[in-house]
Parts: sequence; structure tokens; C-alpha cells
Amino acid sequence: MEQSSVNKVLLAAPRGFCAGVARAVKAVEDTLEIFGEPVYVKHEIVHNKHVVESLAAQGAITIETLAEAPDGATVVFSAHGSPPEHYAEAKRRHMRIIDATCPLVTKVHLEVGRFLKDGYSIVYIGHRGHIEGFGVLREAPDRQIPIIETLADVEKLDIGDPEKLVYLTQTTLSLDDTAGIIAALQKKYPQIVAPPLSDICFATTNRQEAVKALAKASDLVLILGSKNSSNALRLQETAHAEGTAAYLIDDISELDPAWLSGVATVGLSAGASAPENVVEEVVRYFEAAGAAAEDFVVKPETMTFAAPLELMQLKKSSA
Repeated sequence: MEQSSVNKVLLAAPRGFCAGVARAVKAVEDTLEIFGEPVYVKHEIVHNKHVVESLAAQGAITIETLAEAPDGATVVFSAHGSPPEHYAEAKRRHMRIIDATCPLVTKVHLEVGRFLKDGYSIVYIGHRGHIEGFGVLREAPDRQIPIIETLADVEKLDIGDPEKLVYLTQTTLSLDDTAGIIAALQKKYPQIVAPPLSDICFATTNRQEAVKALAKASDLVLILGSKNSSNALRLQETAHAEGTAAYLIDDISELDPAWLSGVATVGLSAGASAPENVVEEVVRYFEAAGAAAEDFVVKPETMTFAAPLELMQLKKSSA
């Protein structure tokens, strides 16, 4: 590494794997241990290339459709959630389903059914084309639930004036951006209500709050994560919103030394799908050039989720 002005690296906490990601990754590893190769994973188990490649080396085969797996196969459904018809297809084809959907995503799936049953119209705040939203909205295939991504979408929204109206959200959104959209919806539809508990997950919230503080204390922020990771992209945007230069990189190979010109303090965080080893690799890079790394703890995080029910039952029966 060339001579660098960086003398300090601040390691945001919390960062990296959230409870839902840790649960999903372990579910694939446990499934491989119990059933052996091959285990099929419907969609990337989480949106991180290093995690996917690591599991592939252990025998996990990522597929996008169940048609890519043979009848009777063992299939892990990814953390992002799946539409009801995928469960029906897997059962029809006698597949063994290990459901690694994040419990907080499952919550939103259940809310769709409950609010529709109670006579509500629904608007969904999320990113078009994201796999999580696709699964959620397929809970109501016969209803046109509008997707709200921007303030312009709120302005264009034409759903009449339903007496009962609720908004639901993708779990990985930016708190600040979503707050603006919710405010616009409330202004246009004063009767709109929120779900009983926020749909944006605690880990997303915690990581964004940590990056806000980190950006204020740093000259440059690096976010470890893959480009298709919604929560990692939101972390980069969060740092930018504080006026600090920020870059999203998968690993140290994507770091451009030109970014470090005149930078004394680098803030380092990681999306909820990024493994800690890629963070450690970046830390070693800076330490080799003489920088000191220190923890930047904003909020301790201790939440864990139980394993998927199918795996818990298997372990119990074999005990």
C-alpha cells in the first residue's frame, strides 16, 4: 500500500450479520450437515456474494426457480421471503422445505392477509423489483397493491378515498426516506394507519443510526456489502446524507486508493448480509499502513432468532 494519510479506522457497531441473516446462513449449513449434498437454495440465501460463494463451496446450489431442482429435493427458501405458490409447488413435488425466511419478513406477509381480511386497502412502501416485495405482494394476487418508492409515487397515487387504509413497508428501507414518504401519505390520506409495529427491521434501524454517527466522526465511510443488497445500499446513502463521502465495496479488492487522499479517519461498517471476515480484511489493510482501528459502538445488539421450525423438529427427533 502506498503512503496513506489514514491514521484511524472506526469500526461501527452494530454492523454486519443481523439475526435474520445469521439464522438463514446457519440454516443452509445445518441442512447440508443433516442431508448432505446437494441442497438447493431458492434465490441467494442473502444478498452477499461472499456468503453465497462460501455456501456453494459446501454444496449449496442457488436456483431462481423450483423448476431447476428435481422432485423430492431439499430446498432452503431464502431469507427474503417467498410467495405462497412456491410453497404449494414444492409440496406438490414432494420437496423438503427448509424455510429460512426472516421472521420480520414473515410478519409483513401475515399483515397483508390480516389487513385485507379486516377490509383495509393497502399501499406498500418498497423498491420495485426487490425479491422481498415480490413475495409480500403475492399474498394478495387478486389485488392491485400499489408500490410506493418515491414522493412522486405518492403524488401519482390514485386509489380513491378508502375509509380503511394501511401502509406496509419493505424491511430494509432507509428510515429517513421512508419517513418522508409516510408523511406525504398521511397528508394525502389522513385516515391511513401504520402497522402495530414498524415493518422496518430493528437491525436496519440500528445499522443506519450507527452509520449516521459514524459519518459525523469520519472523513470517509466504507460500507462492506454487495451491490444487490438493499440494506447495504441504504447504509451508503445514509452516510452520504450526512455529507460524508461513502463507498459500497464487496471487499478490499474494490477499494480505490484515490478515495483516501487527504483522509485521516475512515469509518467502516457492513451491511446486514456481509460477513465479518471481509471487514477484518479491510482493517488489516489499513493497519498494515500504520492506522489504528478502534470500535465505534453506537448501540449494542443481542437479538437472535430460533432456527427454522423444520430444522428444530429434525434436531429434536434425532436427539
